[in-house]
This record gives sequence, structure tokens and C-alpha cells, in this order.
Amino acid sequence: MTGFIAKSTIIGVMSLWMIVSATASNPEEDEIVFENAGFNHKCFNCHGQKTYHYFNQSTEKEVKDRMNPYFVIDSVAFYQSNHRNFMCTDCHSSDYENFPHNGELRMEPQFTCMDCHGGDPTFAQYQFERIEEEFQQSVHSTKHSNDFTCWMCHNPHTYKINARNNLNINEVIIYDNNICLSCHADINKYQLLSDQTNPNVLVTHDWLPNQALHFSKVRCIECHTEIDKEMLIAHKVQVKEKAVKRCVECHSQNSLLMATLYKFQTVEKRNKLGFFNAAILSDHYIIGANRNYYLNVASLIIFGLTLLGITIHAIIRIMSK
Repeated sequence: MTGFIAKSTIIGVMSLWMIVSATASNPEEDEIVFENAGFNHKCFNCHGQKTYHYFNQSTEKEVKDRMNPYFVIDSVAFYQSNHRNFMCTDCHSSDYENFPHNGELRMEPQFTCMDCHGGDPTFAQYQFERIEEEFQQSVHSTKHSNDFTCWMCHNPHTYKINARNNLNINEVIIYDNNICLSCHADINKYQLLSDQTNPNVLVTHDWLPNQALHFSKVRCIECHTEIDKEMLIAHKVQVKEKAVKRCVECHSQNSLLMATLYKFQTVEKRNKLGFFNAAILSDHYIIGANRNYYLNVASLIIFGLTLLGITIHAIIRIMSK
């Protein structure tokens, strides 16, 4: 183990320097990050690299081997995630401190979100209990039971709150859609839960007009979840037959996007622009949704006056003849 640590010192120092660079913009987070970074450093010496060194006591040789790509953790992404102040052994067995690891440790059960967040008043604002209730009713849970866990969608090593804090709608869309596509566009991960062939999302959505534009400007969950205005993020994924397919659901003044994608936009932003759907207007133009009541009334008045003027003009010409 001593030989392994000595070989990894340079790599470890570089990893810690990357962590400092990634978090230097927020001094308040630096102290939290380094609270357990020294301990986690020993894990990232291996699990933060594509290769690792160790001393094989049986052969008395230094060995350089490739790390299983599924066990490689991006240390920079970890220290930017919601769980950045955790020690690795907060979630994994303390027996992992010994190297080489006992193979049986790979069979240990994984924690779920509710193991830590359930019933804790500290996290009441996030409504974890309601999220769990919705998830249990979703197609993911009802079709796959306990095999489908939170971590299928939310990687515990990199997950961070996004939509709540990010006012850049395009970034929110990319982040959330990548969660869905991590399974639905990856046959290897998809078949962990199903023996079926992973459906091609381009083919299954071939009915959608301007398909590429919709994929880049709208999240999957806008159409595939049951909307609950009191929930921050809907987790009740429905069967495909119940997916939104009516254009007017989004392309209207009461666009459902205001209850989903744009619900995190501030009220001040809407008031500043003066449009009912100003949050949509400031990012994208969506036919039917970017409407203003007063402009509609003014347009009707102008149209009516124009029509009245033409009619009066026609009557005068007829009478003059």
C-alpha cells in the first residue's frame, strides 16, 4: 500500500489542484470541500484515474493496471456536486480503507435518497417524501420495482441541483435530458433493466414536427410526466400512451411549460417584461405562448377601426355616386 501511495503522489496533488481551481470562485465552499478532501484523496488516487499503481506482495513487483471505467469518478465533478462535503466511507463501507479491497464489498447494498433525506426537517423544502411517492407511481418503478433506484437517473458522485439555481434554460434542458438519454440512448445501461432492444428515440418521436428543435428546447419530462404544480420537479413518469401530444398544451397562453420548464423563473422577470409568459419570451419564441393580453386587445381595436374606416369610406363613395 505504501508503494502505491508513493507512486500516486504527483497525480493526487494535481487532482487537488483541479479541485481548488474549480471551487476558487466561491470562497465559502473551499472550507467545506477540504474538510474531507484529505481522506477522499486516498480513494481518488485510484478511482480518479484511468490507471493505478500498486505493489503486489505475492510477486513482489510494482504493477500498473487499468481502472474499470465504471469505477472511475471525476473528482472535479464530485467536488462541485451536492455531496461534495461527504467522505467516501459515509456511503461505502469503512473496509474500503484497506487495499486491496475485499471482493465481497462489491455486494454491499447501496443507500437510496430516502435513507438519508427521508423524514429530515432540514430537507423538508425539497419534499423528498412526495418525490418518493410520485416515483413509486411512475412507470420506472411499477415496471421495474426495486431494481430501479434513484441512482439510475441521479449519479450520487456528480448530482447537483440544477433547475432550481440555474436561470439559463438551455443548460437546464441539456442537463435534464442527458439524464433520460443516459439510459434511453445507451443500450448497455438500458439492458440492465430490460431484455428489449433499446428503442430509437428519433423513430419513436417521428410524429413530432420540427423534431430537432423540440429536442433541444424542451425537456423529456415536460411531455412524459404528470404535472404537479406544487412539486419542484415531477417524478411521476407515465406510460407512453399518456405522453403529451397535443400542440395546444404548450402552444397557448396557458402553456404547460410555465408549470414545468419555466416555473423556476422569477416573478420579477415576468413583471419586468410585462408579458404573461415573459419567462418564455426572454429565452425562446414559442408560437401561441408568447402573447400579451393588452397587445391582443389593441390589435383588435386597430383592426376594428380599420374595418370601420373602410366601411364608412365605401358608403360615402356609394352615396356620392
